[in-house]
Amino acid sequence: MNLNLAEVRTIVARALAEDVGTGDITTALTVPSDSTSKAEIIAKEEGIVAGLQVAAVVLELAADVYSVGHASVYRLIKHEHRPHEMNAQELLKNAVKFDTQAANAAERIAAGGIEACAFSVGNGKEVYFIPLVRDGEKVVAGQSIARIIGPTAVILTAERTLLNFLQRMSGTATKAARMVELVSHTDAQIVDTRKTAPGLRVLDKYAVRAGGAQNHRFGLYDAVLIKDNHIWAAGGIRAAVEDAKAGAPHTIKIEVEAESLEQVSEAMESGADMILLDNMDLSTLKTAVAMCKGRALTEASGNVSEETVAEIAETGVDLISVGALTHSVQALDLSLDIVE
Repeated sequence: MNLNLAEVRTIVARALAEDVGTGDITTALTVPSDSTSKAEIIAKEEGIVAGLQVAAVVLELAADVYSVGHASVYRLIKHEHRPHEMNAQELLKNAVKFDTQAANAAERIAAGGIEACAFSVGNGKEVYFIPLVRDGEKVVAGQSIARIIGPTAVILTAERTLLNFLQRMSGTATKAARMVELVSHTDAQIVDTRKTAPGLRVLDKYAVRAGGAQNHRFGLYDAVLIKDNHIWAAGGIRAAVEDAKAGAPHTIKIEVEAESLEQVSEAMESGADMILLDNMDLSTLKTAVAMCKGRALTEASGNVSEETVAEIAETGVDLISVGALTHSVQALDLSLDIVE
């Protein structure tokens, strides 16, 4: 699982600017400029972690929102290039003199191919971010997720923005993992929708994958999904599919939403690649799946919950789209505590 870090930095910079504004007044007035701390991000409940790369970027950019002495001068630098960054092996050599637990974790993470990071904040100071788990890993209440070592002001300025991202993404991953587990006895795949937080889609969809579910189309541009309003505007399913086939590249699949068995039949006869079976009862859904078998992929949608998803999967449907993965996120309870 990878994220486009250039896009992540844009999202994080906007979030930090919203929170910090012209400066973290409380930290500037109460925290000595030479104060250094160790902090832990701790799980307060069981769940799946997602967003550690994003947390690292928050610390990276928060290092540029830094108090200079007692003058309380803040700056937010537009990044034209990445600041100094170390891989896990280099970090290990530096972190060991600060924190044995962090150093041991860095060594373990390095062996697994995940990089811990160090960011320069000037004057010979650095912020160390050492993940103790991987994205997609299950954690329990009381477990430490990551270790941060560096100027106290940087840690405190980053704290809320870092937790907002990490809690939301981990909540989404946790929900996705629960849904995947509930259908694990079938061949159905859980997929997300475009019902994401505006501006955060790349993070929401990454978190879905971290939880073991799959992504549906990312936006309006990467797949054709003919829904009820398109059907009405085009003059019917056949007309809509024919128009789509005439204009879409050969790499684009065409999916049609159907609300009845008659519409399922018409969509297949029109040559649709996928049929979205919208808000059908279980009996109708099972019949529709049988009609499409070997001819088109099937996707169940509408009123999918943890209570209903297993029965839906047992109809033999190929995909189950779940808007609640991202539109009704319950954040995973995490805290950031300074421990030394």
